[in-house]
Amino acid sequence: MKVEERLLSGLRSHNRKQGGVMDIKPQPIRIHAQVVGMVQGVGFRYSALRFAERIQVTGWVHNEHDGSVVVEAQGDEDAVDRMTQWLHEGPDWARVDTVSIERIHPVSERRFIVR
Repeated sequence: MKVEERLLSGLRSHNRKQGGVMDIKPQPIRIHAQVVGMVQGVGFRYSALRFAERIQVTGWVHNEHDGSVVVEAQGDEDAVDRMTQWLHEGPDWARVDTVSIERIHPVSERRFIVR
């Protein structure tokens, strides 16, 4: 058997062990969001932290001097979409007026934190 055939055979064998599909993890996406409204002094950051941990999103949340909250969130597309939806609502006692979101480059991090 040629070297190339052995490599392909080994790869096919490995793929069968993994359910027939190569396990390729998709590239995470990251957003930078600014949330405006009554979003400070209402537990917004810690509610964002709990939600992000539940849906396995990394990043951070921070109060700005202008009264807004800034969030960077990173994860798979579904999780970041869920976080984006949550940012438009916030916790029950907050009032979200506007959310501006831009997609940015992913970074290496392990968890979501309050800054």
